[in-house]
Amino acid sequence: MYNVTFAPGTRNYWHSHTIGQILLCTEGIGYYQEKGKPARRLQPGDVVNIPPNVKHWHGAAVDSAFQHLAVKVPGEGSQNEWCEPVDAAAYRAL
Repeated sequence: MYNVTFAPGTRNYWHSHTIGQILLCTEGIGYYQEKGKPARRLQPGDVVNIPPNVKHWHGAAVDSAFQHLAVKVPGEGSQNEWCEPVDAAAYRAL
């Protein structure tokens, strides 16, 4: 389990997890988006169940810090694939 904090206006790159991941939102306002789907606004108490091998990103809103607990079940072959950055203009438009 990881306690992840994003400063306002920050997010990670598109990525996927071979075994999946669960996000437990604890502070601030953020976003989660799966490739090809609209971004989902996140706030404390929200839970995101990310299926295995689904390309996605998550991070803070432009004007708010954001924090979540990331739960990843360890296992053989468990790894992340990091991809391209999230388009800056699309992110700012959220």
